[in-house]
Amino acid sequence: MSDVILPTDAVSNGSPATTESRYEQLTRIRSTRPGEIARAAARRRRRGLPAEDERLLVIAADHPARGSLSVRDRPLAMASRTDLLDRLCTALARPGVDGILASPDVLEDLLLLGALEGKLAFGSMNRGGLQGSVFEADDRFTGYDAASIDAMRLDGGKMLCRIDPDDHATVSTLESCAHAITDLARRQLVAMVEPFWSRRSDGGPLRNDLSPDAVIRSISVAQALGVTSAYTWLKIPAVAEMERVMAATTLPALLLGGDPPDMDAAYADWGRALRLPGVRGLVIGRALLYPPDDDVATAVDGAAALIREVG
Repeated sequence: MSDVILPTDAVSNGSPATTESRYEQLTRIRSTRPGEIARAAARRRRRGLPAEDERLLVIAADHPARGSLSVRDRPLAMASRTDLLDRLCTALARPGVDGILASPDVLEDLLLLGALEGKLAFGSMNRGGLQGSVFEADDRFTGYDAASIDAMRLDGGKMLCRIDPDDHATVSTLESCAHAITDLARRQLVAMVEPFWSRRSDGGPLRNDLSPDAVIRSISVAQALGVTSAYTWLKIPAVAEMERVMAATTLPALLLGGDPPDMDAAYADWGRALRLPGVRGLVIGRALLYPPDDDVATAVDGAAALIREVG
């Protein structure tokens, strides 16, 4: 992994240090000068939203906040924060990477590390539906709100919107998402909505239905949330019959990566879907940050190449 470099004005002596000591300095800054986080956000160099025909590559890193730490057969792959930050800094430094989606704790570490300069940054808003919990469908807003996203000079907020017709908690999640979309739009900030039609079978875990019909149904509900859809983007999976899926919306859509067992097949699916007019890019986390060979740079470069091919 590449070195992680704290901005010199955020480090007590500004001297070179090892990766380990830089992470120690993160803790020191957090414990003695927490105001540095807001100052780093205030001075961060931002980039604009995509141009007319531009497609985006955004790295997702909000999984740990929902207790989702596994990647393929590694149940605690994302457990080490320093390892995750190493991988994120490597990914963000690669050509063609436009930004990141993460929870407040991760974005704040990256701000202090100086890794968000010139990048889009989206804050994850609802992480309360912990993976595997009995209350998973009750996706409470436990992270960013619209006011804090605005204050931190982020570019928008992301929300998970799982719709389980058999779970009464779903209506609360829908209402909360609608309020968040409205609050973001009033500030002219992007609301990135990740909808799924979801169900439990025989009391088991909540599972997302990835059939084309279910994805279309989830899009139809999600795109109508809030008092306006002017600033709403969709974050959706690349599934079968994507032409029919994308015909369900006029909103811009970004493809999520998930945890694919076969990276070659995943690249092929993303490449095909990226050629559809409404698809404006990729938002991928575990698949690029924890590839089977642990070569983050090569995995990210492969996704960036897909973007260039259709750009």
